[in-house]
Amino acid sequence: MAQSPSTPCAVVVLAAGAGTRMKSATQKTLHAIGGRTLLSHALHAADGLGPEHIVAVVGHQRDQVGPEVEKVAAELGREVVQAVQEEQNGTGHAVACGLAPLGEYEGTVIVTNGDVPLLTAETIEGLYRAHVDAQAAVTVLTMKLTDPTGYGRIIRDADDEVTAIVEQKDATTEQLAVDEVNSGVFAFDGAVLRDALTRIDTDNAQGELYLTDVLGVARADGHTVSAHVAADPRELAGVNNRVQLAEAGKELNRRLVEQAMLGGATIIDPDTVWIGVNVRIGQDVTIHPNTQLWGATTIADGAVIGPDTTLTDMSVGERASVIRTQGERSAIGADATVGPFTYIRPNTVLGNRGKLGGFVEAKNATIGAGSKVPHLTYIGDATVGVESNIGASSVFVNYDGVKKHHTTIGDHVRTGSDTMFVAPVTVGDGAYSGAGTVITKDVPAGALAIKEGRQRNIEGWVEEKRPGTPAAEAARAARERATNEDNQEG
Repeated sequence: MAQSPSTPCAVVVLAAGAGTRMKSATQKTLHAIGGRTLLSHALHAADGLGPEHIVAVVGHQRDQVGPEVEKVAAELGREVVQAVQEEQNGTGHAVACGLAPLGEYEGTVIVTNGDVPLLTAETIEGLYRAHVDAQAAVTVLTMKLTDPTGYGRIIRDADDEVTAIVEQKDATTEQLAVDEVNSGVFAFDGAVLRDALTRIDTDNAQGELYLTDVLGVARADGHTVSAHVAADPRELAGVNNRVQLAEAGKELNRRLVEQAMLGGATIIDPDTVWIGVNVRIGQDVTIHPNTQLWGATTIADGAVIGPDTTLTDMSVGERASVIRTQGERSAIGADATVGPFTYIRPNTVLGNRGKLGGFVEAKNATIGAGSKVPHLTYIGDATVGVESNIGASSVFVNYDGVKKHHTTIGDHVRTGSDTMFVAPVTVGDGAYSGAGTVITKDVPAGALAIKEGRQRNIEGWVEEKRPGTPAAEAARAARERATNEDNQEG
């Protein structure tokens, strides 16, 4: 269900650029950090303001960008209008395209960018409040940098109003000393913006319509142009290449790891733990180094995760332990133990107090409370009851070359090492199997399934069939020793 707007404004998110510096077949804003695309981060931040309208301006590779906008709109439960910029003729032209679907909108228009993923809804709201309080026609979101190289400088007058944004190549020595710079995020009076965009021109080095030229038009008409300084300039870092993508991802992860620790989790080495934006972590959780948590993963109170663990869309219950494991789209119950070197594939459910041990692979399997699959086993397309134990090196043989079949193991079952369950097959409650058993028929409750046939030894086979090999020489030497020992005893 769409949420009711809480702020009388519209947000225009610019996402039409080519982003050639990314050197990628993927459109720039569709690269991801923290499990969410850059564009998705920007749209989530815009939605956090609760605006009346959100418009995404798409253009370059819109066959890729359009579906992403639709996906995020569905996540947000609200409409996100797509406006098409057929040719990329500058930021002013992009905003004009974004205003078109809004008609004669008179409210505040926030303009932000799809390649600024760290910008928060709180900062956007701060810009909006400052704009309204100043009764300004234009408010530019600025930041103060120790090294402002490359940014347009904010020039203010004696009344602290913004008189111009001067690009570095056009700045005087005095202007270059200014540490307040343009972030590229603005708040506009809708009517002033719409009018000014019809009056700016392309008389500049790039031959494009610059959004920043709107400030000069507004001032010439006697309107107030103000600025609002962002508290944290890191929020406004744009992503134009893979280096900046990695830097933004690291900063986002720092925030998420810090949030988890402040929420009551112990993270042993924050520099090697990665957490996605949709991950939820409880209190008294311990996360060891080299752990990655992605998607809609949830970690309940008291769980221990890692080291060397990657979980995606996983649910981990209270006090569970998951060590050196890769898991996806599955659930681990309370007090369960997993690992080390365990591979959990989709649709696996491990019950409370259950175990998936070392070098176990599980897929589409439900393992009941207290049941254990301790080590060196593949379990797929199976149901295991409660308090059962699957012997080491067992295989659930679920594929006949054409179709997958299901195996059902009852409660309190004990199966020997190296048991093969050739599906479809059912093992009844309380049943046992001997080591090396190949189960091809159902096993009744309480029965012992064993492999039929006696062991047969063929004497001298190695020396005859593998002459000259180390095995044959070892066998010959052993036979000669045995013969000598028999002679001495005789």
